[in-house]
Amino acid sequence: MGERILVINPNSNEKVTAGMSEALEGFRHEGGPAIDCDTLHEGPPGIESQVHSDLVVGPLCRMVIEEQPHTAAFVIACFSDPGLHSLRETTERPVMGIAEAGVTTALNLGQQVGIISILPNSIPRHRRYFRAMGVEGAIAGDLPISMTVAELADEKKVFQRMSEVGARLRDEYGADVMVMACAGFSSQRAGLEEALQVPVVDPTQAAVGMAMTVLASRSRT
Repeated sequence: MGERILVINPNSNEKVTAGMSEALEGFRHEGGPAIDCDTLHEGPPGIESQVHSDLVVGPLCRMVIEEQPHTAAFVIACFSDPGLHSLRETTERPVMGIAEAGVTTALNLGQQVGIISILPNSIPRHRRYFRAMGVEGAIAGDLPISMTVAELADEKKVFQRMSEVGARLRDEYGADVMVMACAGFSSQRAGLEEALQVPVVDPTQAAVGMAMTVLASRSRT
């Protein structure tokens, strides 16, 4: 059996999982690893607080243990990177968090990173994480579109809000690269990049790209 990357959506919203899978279609190619997307059904409808993030760590660890025998790498597709370090202790397989991957990818594309978040209460959680990562000085700003995960189904409204927030981050905060801070934003990347005329990073794509690089490098050693 060939190598497989498992992308786990820690919330229970199947539409978010389907959107991620569609955004990753360009990463699937003959001879490359299989890229499967799955949903943590025990998770809340959206990871919208620190409590939500903490509650999914145990179920995520159990899922990784169950899937480990037929998985070469894992991607945790939530911008909170819930349980990332616990998961890395749970398995010897590579585990990528999309926040970590998204921000580090953005720093290869610009100097000041704008974070387009989902809700205002996401921002303190992000700031704590950026401090822990040591990248706080590279974050130009973090602004919310103030919509819940459930409301992301209205893609036209989401795009309008993201465009407005992205323009503020670019024009008022000096951001020269954007990171979409929710896996549910995946379908908006290309249109948003065209509208803002700066690079826009889908962190799920960034994390899968990193996982593919790690697996490719290991296969050549």
